[in-house]
Amino acid sequence: LNSLLKACNKRPVPVSVLEKAVDEIESELLNCVDGEIISTQIGELAMQKLRQIDEIAYVRFASVYRQFKDVSTFMEEIQALLSADAKREKSEKH
Repeated sequence: LNSLLKACNKRPVPVSVLEKAVDEIESELLNCVDGEIISTQIGELAMQKLRQIDEIAYVRFASVYRQFKDVSTFMEEIQALLSADAKREKSEKH
């Protein structure tokens, strides 16, 4: 929750939305068949939730979580995000 709060700093995202996302992540992890949960699973789930909640917060979180090596890697992530948005908008129109 603290990491999500940091990513959403000064963004119009209510704390209750982030708390719900954390609850959903916890539930998903508790329902895993595997006995052990690796930290990368938690990070990936957090990024998925943030991507749905606020794209700016998602990029902030991803930049720290994925430790982008340079600006081009960062730009690739943003391009992927824009591409996914364009595809989603196109499918919603049809």
